[in-house]
Amino acid sequence: MAIPLAERLRPRSLKNYIGQKHLVGEGAVLSKAISNGHIPSIIFWGPPGVGKTTLSNIIATELNRPFYTLSAVSSGVKDVRETIEAAKKQQFFNTPNPILFIDEIHRFSKSQQDSLLAAVEQGIITLIGATTENPSFEVIRPLLSRCQVYILESLSVQELDTLLENAIKNDSELKELDIIIKEKDALYRFSGGDGRKLLNVLEIVINASSADKIVITDELVSEILQNNIAAYDKGGEMHYDVISAFIKSIRGSDPNAAVYWLARMLNSGEDIKFIARRLIILASEDIGLANPNALLLANNCFQSVQTIGMPEARIVLSQTTIYLATSPKSNSAYEAINMAMSFVKETGDLPVPLSLRNAPTKLMKEIGYGKGYKYSHAYPGNFVDQEFMPDSVSGTTLYNPAANSKEAEIRKRMSAYWGKRYKY
Repeated sequence: MAIPLAERLRPRSLKNYIGQKHLVGEGAVLSKAISNGHIPSIIFWGPPGVGKTTLSNIIATELNRPFYTLSAVSSGVKDVRETIEAAKKQQFFNTPNPILFIDEIHRFSKSQQDSLLAAVEQGIITLIGATTENPSFEVIRPLLSRCQVYILESLSVQELDTLLENAIKNDSELKELDIIIKEKDALYRFSGGDGRKLLNVLEIVINASSADKIVITDELVSEILQNNIAAYDKGGEMHYDVISAFIKSIRGSDPNAAVYWLARMLNSGEDIKFIARRLIILASEDIGLANPNALLLANNCFQSVQTIGMPEARIVLSQTTIYLATSPKSNSAYEAINMAMSFVKETGDLPVPLSLRNAPTKLMKEIGYGKGYKYSHAYPGNFVDQEFMPDSVSGTTLYNPAANSKEAEIRKRMSAYWGKRYKY
């Protein structure tokens, strides 16, 4: 199996590390800590491809520490505990504690993060977590208070230049090829300051070129990447295409396709909270009153995935996805609020009927506020016919029950109540 270019070029020491001079440059805070041999538990916060994982590996190598790594996408509480137990066995008298690196730590649930606390407090491990999300919101306060947060920045154009030149000159495979980089704008535009993505893009372009002499231009890069965008940009167009297919499969009542697209997202490391949020929206927009329990389940799903995290969260997401896909569908609530908001824009701020106004003072009562209002619970069946709309738009129907068993009951009841006023 061929090793990707980005992995072949991963630096193994600080002297070969590109970027983050504010942290690892001469005299910088992290450089000093590494030189002194004492580093705190750390959260590296920054965009993808800026060297969070690489820097963590280098720290362990420079300090000669045992190094354990977990991915928050695929690891559970059990994995955390097993790793901590393994770290305990590495402890000897007066020896530095092992480093535990957790990639995408923001995807860990509260219980998973809680399981790290004692080990960090007792010095069993030095934790290094990497996250692309603001740790103030995604890392629990007790754990965050025990870590030093370092912010990593996107690579500058000068640093990307250095990375590109290093790849062409020093990579064991690329230096055997005749490669001329005539234009760089498209390479940098597609990579967006992400060093790993830059190397992935470069590799895709080179592999797609059959000429003996490879001349890289903006036109060539754009042309090749239009056909290979899924290969390097999980967070871009492909991200939106797959979530779109997922939502449309559920809306179209196909549980098999829905679970397939769910698996695609989970395998690519999609944020489980993003998926759960979309399920909440769908439960109201596409199922709504046809099955009101759908929204309850979707909300519970969101709470559950936050609590347990991956990999167990996949089961909750699967259950909710299948339930929503197999539920009867209605977009009547969605249509009603859209119609109502458009109607309000057209008609403006019409006055509230006096009978519906609150009358907390004697003056308000004297001028007619609340006069004529009928308390529904005081009438048979808890209903009495009265006007709730502004007079000038009386009788405007904004909610139209859809053709499903639940809303057929609603239509029947509303017709009995309001058949003379609204069209049902």
